[in-house]
Amino acid sequence: MTPLLGLTGLRSRARTAADVDALSGPSGPPPTWATLGELTSPLAAARLVGAVPRLASARRGDGHLVIDIPGWRAPELSGAPLRAYLRRLGYDGRGWGFGTNTGDPRRDVERLSARVLDLVDAAGAPASLVGWSLGGVIAREVARRHPDAVRRVITYGTPVAGGAAHTSIARAYGRGAGVDADAAKVARRLDARSPISVPLTVMFSRRDGVVAWQACIDRATPGVEHVEVSSTHIGMGVDPDVWAVVAERLAASSS
Repeated sequence: MTPLLGLTGLRSRARTAADVDALSGPSGPPPTWATLGELTSPLAAARLVGAVPRLASARRGDGHLVIDIPGWRAPELSGAPLRAYLRRLGYDGRGWGFGTNTGDPRRDVERLSARVLDLVDAAGAPASLVGWSLGGVIAREVARRHPDAVRRVITYGTPVAGGAAHTSIARAYGRGAGVDADAAKVARRLDARSPISVPLTVMFSRRDGVVAWQACIDRATPGVEHVEVSSTHIGMGVDPDVWAVVAERLAASSS
């Protein structure tokens, strides 16, 4: 009965992953079966119907600013359903303000940092950042640079290190095409020199067919929380368990 309730959305399938050190590291792109499973992503939206009662019962927000950052090649509109839900809970949910994420994280960290600082200055309180896939990479780096302006970071389907080598892009175009070979080294150097100091929640899924789930595990940030969900990569944006975790962690940061 419990698996059926989870399948319909009536019950959450998310669970905290406590012992991530025992999990294996990434060895390449996600398996082919997971990539093909991305075709089932629309089913995540169907689970929203069954999840309405538990999503509606989430704790009300305190009105603080929450900025949503889309994944690679995803339009800003992709985060509109989650932002609408967060606004319904009482948060000031906003898009990142730059339209489609075209895949230039270095540039986007710079311009989102400037936007966050402006918005936080106007609001008089730090913001929370929610990032999907590459959007989470950007959120992490903004928080690393400006911890006083960011109260919490929540990511889902976000590769922590290794760049495109651990994504389905590597399988489609070859490991040498578009893969930053130094990405892992750069990430390790940043984590060692200036670790992320704000509360961080990382969501990953073993069904992720775009980013190898092992690449989402953060083994460097002190106090990082890992939550495992059961969703395809594309489906995470409308997965009710992802929404519930976001709402719960935002409420915790408001306490």
